[in-house]
Amino acid sequence: MFGDLMGMMDKLKETQEKVAATKKRLDTVMVDEQSNDGLLKVTLTANRTIKNIEVDESLLQDKEQLEDYLILTINKAIEKATAINEAELAAVAKEGMPNIPGMDGLFGK
Repeated sequence: MFGDLMGMMDKLKETQEKVAATKKRLDTVMVDEQSNDGLLKVTLTANRTIKNIEVDESLLQDKEQLEDYLILTINKAIEKATAINEAELAAVAKEGMPNIPGMDGLFGK
C-alpha cells in the first residue's frame, strides 16, 4: 500500500516539475494578433505577457478608435494565448495523473 502511495507521490512530483517546465516554455511561445484591417498588431506570450504592440500612424489621430482597437485586438490575443496555455498544461497534467480507480475520464481521453 505504501509503495503505491510513494509511487503516486513520485509521479505527482514529476508532473509538477513538467508543469513548471511547460510554463517556462510557454514564455517563449509567441501569439500574434492583429485588427481586421491590420492597423494594430499585438504580440504576447502563451503565458499572456504582452511583448509588442505596433500601431499604424492613422490610429494616432483618434484616441477613442485607438482604444477600441487595443481592447478588441488584445482580447483576441489573450483568448488565443489562453487556449494554447490551457491545452499545453492540461496535456501535461493528464499525462502525469496516476491511475486512480473511479477517476477515469475526469480529464477527457
